[in-house]
Amino acid sequence: MRTLIKNVVIATELGKEPAYIQVEDGRIQAISSQNPESHFDKIIDGLGELLIPGMIDVHIHGANHYDMMDGTTKSIQEVSKKCLATGCTGFLVTSVTSSLAQLTAMIEAVKQVIGKEEGAKILGIHLEGPYLNIEKKGMQDPHFIRHPDLNEMRKIIEHANGLIKMVTIAPELPGATELIDYLRSLDIIVAAGHTNATYEEASIAFHHGVTHITHCCNAMPQIHHRNPGITTAALENDQVSIQAIVDNVHLHPGMVRLMHKVKTAKRMVLITDALQAMGVGDGEYQFGGHHVTVLNGVARLTDGTLASSTVTMNQALKIGTEMGIPLSDVIQMASNTPATILGLEDLGAIKAGNIANLVFLDEHFEVSNVLLDGLLVSL
Repeated sequence: MRTLIKNVVIATELGKEPAYIQVEDGRIQAISSQNPESHFDKIIDGLGELLIPGMIDVHIHGANHYDMMDGTTKSIQEVSKKCLATGCTGFLVTSVTSSLAQLTAMIEAVKQVIGKEEGAKILGIHLEGPYLNIEKKGMQDPHFIRHPDLNEMRKIIEHANGLIKMVTIAPELPGATELIDYLRSLDIIVAAGHTNATYEEASIAFHHGVTHITHCCNAMPQIHHRNPGITTAALENDQVSIQAIVDNVHLHPGMVRLMHKVKTAKRMVLITDALQAMGVGDGEYQFGGHHVTVLNGVARLTDGTLASSTVTMNQALKIGTEMGIPLSDVIQMASNTPATILGLEDLGAIKAGNIANLVFLDEHFEVSNVLLDGLLVSL
């Protein structure tokens, strides 16, 4: 089926520009500035809205009251549907530190859902832990935090059957270097997070193959001029990309702008790091073995520690532009950059040949329509 999307604008380095998007057999065939003189089976009028590539969230735990660590297919489907409704067309199911049995149950549920998603597509699994530094545990359950165990990781990867795409570890822990080497041999992205690594320890980790930073600045040492730590090491290394939770809580706008200025949109990724309160609102929740209170959209443990976020990807776009990041860059950080990091060359950009995962946003960055594989879907 040949589809034409008309009366939309797309974001470029020059600003918003009018565009006509031709879609056929689920892929973008052409982009033009003028209405093509051709026959189409379906014409979609964008009503002047902004059209962006489907966003990709590489770090999300839950939404709509559902925590994906509960081991049920229902929870994963609910998160899939909520992701799609907020403009995210692909995501990594992200774990928290847990027992091996809990993690195995989550992986099994993902295996049952993938390919049958009711919303956004599962692009793999992101293991956040359990090999983290207890000194920087954040909301991770200290009962299950442990040192890297190569044999355990081999069992997890074998059970996941190729689904593990990213693993977050604290690279300064005993056994971490061997684990990094092993994961890189399998082309799995190794991210540093919940870490107390020094500048020197981080540099060694980057040499061995750590290429990504989980929620940069959060759950890691603050930058100090005589003890710069892993954050500074990551910012100055052009081979390392970083995640950012842009919700006006986890990062000051000045830090977001600095991160963007140093890393550029090519090496900075917007994430939600959302828990099950995303899309629900304030209230009391159980998450990662903790009691969590969400007040005014901010999730905290009883001691005040931040516990994930409630931001959605489309809200992160809006907040990013309000912080002064150019619209085209914010969109790139939410779509093309994560796609590139994951090696998904035909996702994350509006260009000929790419899969037609496209999102319509109104002036308030609210999602009005989504095309998934070239077809309009109900939200």
